[in-house]
Amino acid sequence: MLIDRIEAATPKDRDRGVDALRAFAILGVVLGHWLVTALVVDGGAVHGTSSPLRHLPWLAPATWLLQTLAVFFFVGGLVAGRSYRGSDGPWVRFRLARLFRPVAVLLLVWAVACAVLLAAGLDTGTVRTLVKLVLSPLWFLLVFAALTAATPLAMRLHPGWPLLAVALVDAGRFVLDLPGWTGWLNLAAGWLVPYCLGARRPVASPWLLLIGGATATAVLVRWGGYPASMVGVPGEGVSNLNPPTLAAVTFGVAQVGLALLLLDPLRRLLRRPAVWAAVALVNLSAMTVFLWHQTAMLTTTGAALLVAGHPLPGLHTAPVTAGWLLPRLAWLPVFAAALLLCWALFHRFERPAGPRQPAGPVRPVVALSPAPPPPGRPGSAGTAV
Repeated sequence: MLIDRIEAATPKDRDRGVDALRAFAILGVVLGHWLVTALVVDGGAVHGTSSPLRHLPWLAPATWLLQTLAVFFFVGGLVAGRSYRGSDGPWVRFRLARLFRPVAVLLLVWAVACAVLLAAGLDTGTVRTLVKLVLSPLWFLLVFAALTAATPLAMRLHPGWPLLAVALVDAGRFVLDLPGWTGWLNLAAGWLVPYCLGARRPVASPWLLLIGGATATAVLVRWGGYPASMVGVPGEGVSNLNPPTLAAVTFGVAQVGLALLLLDPLRRLLRRPAVWAAVALVNLSAMTVFLWHQTAMLTTTGAALLVAGHPLPGLHTAPVTAGWLLPRLAWLPVFAAALLLCWALFHRFERPAGPRQPAGPVRPVVALSPAPPPPGRPGSAGTAV
């Protein structure tokens, strides 16, 4: 039985709680994209994308659950800090090669798909929209790669410094009226905060991170003029995510505090073989799920339009009323089935290729994470997100 095989193959020192956090972060990203991205079709042509957050602002609290990027970066920093052995070049090259091999496959497949769609007569605007939806999440991997390369620095840097940098950048943008492009300085500094919290553990009490981060976020939203939504909303003047703002970073600090508090309960829960098997399977296919979830949604959207011959509620219609939500939720299992098909075709490309890196026993990019090292010992082997 699959559950028994996974349980038997799991090392005793595997940190199942960390793997659960990673799985939660992955699924949060996937569900978030599937729920807030709507392709609007009229007359057989794609007129663009829309978001229910634009028309239904009362949905903003849903982004507090589904915007899980800080947890992603925290887990990445935690595992990288455990696995780092002090040999920067080989360690970084190995991890980045393992990170971008599946990306090359995605780019190749979509290059061919674009050529086919254009040859079939699809207009360039529609193709551009599809490609943007597929490739836009890849910014995460570029930032993650940069932070991975900066792991030696992150292990020594107090997260308060990049947090201060984010605050200064936001003050320049919103108080001193500096050009908007200055906000993109926060792309590295903002996500360095949770990455440092992982790589440099322990820094502060989990309760202090949770309460302090949540309080700061509430103050910034209530009195600082920051949006309540933790993702971008079309039409809003300020996005908390593109680029990340101080509110997004303090919210991420609160998420890290909550994640730390949940680690031990998760470890106890995941002693159950069936629960652990589900988490393990998500982790072993983390890159495939992340890279191909938008393709799965778009494939379902296009196939359904071809079969039905007209726009379908929750799939091709604008999310302007609450009536859009129930049909959209009904499409989620179909998206998941399409993603499962993508997994069957492409998960082999995130398997190890070639020899392991020479600088220590770091395992594959999406392999499961070992238990935390005892106090006073260097970090044990682990893997990146």
